[in-house]
Amino acid sequence: MSVSLLNACAPAAHKFQNSEIDYRNEPANMWQILKAYWRAERAAPVPKAPIPVRTISAAELANLDGPDLVYRLGHSSVLLRLDGKYVLTDPVFSERASPVQWAGPKRFHGLPLELASLPEIAAVVISHDHYDHLDRATLLALDRKVARFITPLKIGDHLRRWGIAEDKIIELDWWQSYADAGLTFTATPAQHFSGRGLSDRDETLWVGWATASADTRIFFSGDTGYFGGFREIGERLGPFDLTLIETGAYNTLWSQIHMLPEQSVQAHIDVRGKAMLPIHNSTFDLALHDWFEPLERVSKAARENGVQLVTPVIGAPLAVKGPALTHYWWRGEENAGDAIAPVAEVQAGN
Repeated sequence: MSVSLLNACAPAAHKFQNSEIDYRNEPANMWQILKAYWRAERAAPVPKAPIPVRTISAAELANLDGPDLVYRLGHSSVLLRLDGKYVLTDPVFSERASPVQWAGPKRFHGLPLELASLPEIAAVVISHDHYDHLDRATLLALDRKVARFITPLKIGDHLRRWGIAEDKIIELDWWQSYADAGLTFTATPAQHFSGRGLSDRDETLWVGWATASADTRIFFSGDTGYFGGFREIGERLGPFDLTLIETGAYNTLWSQIHMLPEQSVQAHIDVRGKAMLPIHNSTFDLALHDWFEPLERVSKAARENGVQLVTPVIGAPLAVKGPALTHYWWRGEENAGDAIAPVAEVQAGN
């Protein structure tokens, strides 16, 4: 029986659970959250000026020579180039992270690339089924370019229902791995929950991903609260050249399932990461903090803990090994500090 599956012998009662907590939205907690939203006074829930976005051209992506790179596309969507192959994490390219496109959280910035610019994608990896991570329109638009969709258990049911071919879908439990074309994907435990409606709570699994090529390892946390599982991930699958760690949409009222920035830094340390790229911020307004607060808090925590933080402009190339220094782009050009190296230098491995 799967370690993450509850009541596996009772098909009607299939529910997934966390390893350390039993997270539930109790009425008292929901009331506290509603009160917090009513009382919230924020100076900048969304950017007051356009945030910088670097355009990624089709010609740039067609060049598969040079070192392993990552491009942050927004929120938790990251394009990885590993051993000359592309991997996408949680691609959400729609205007809103919502079941409908006329309401719900609207993106702060445009995409740094056109879908037509994307080359063939070896794998799309999905962390869980919430709308800001699993976007039906995006997956269908990408389908013809993607060799494999690698998901947690039961998320394949969504994809099959949407018309994605069975032979392109790989579903994994915690600690299970899938290897293809020189890349290995391992689903790692996370502390979160799932569901896309009112009646499907925890019917699909939630995971992080450890992705390894011949000489590169990247950890993608997915959505998660801080928990002891990070240390085991580091012991079993680390160290990691780069971590993509959730840092945003947090609040003390729901910190069990979304880390505070200081906890995100500790998670990076626990999994034995070398450089940390904070994700899950700067694209959608999903909590009560100002839009730039996650990057400010994580920058401070990283300095205090001696962690190498990398915060590239959305769309800028970042070398996985020897990445550029922190760039405070969210403070405005005059206060941005260290700049990201031009793409020619990154491609050359400088």
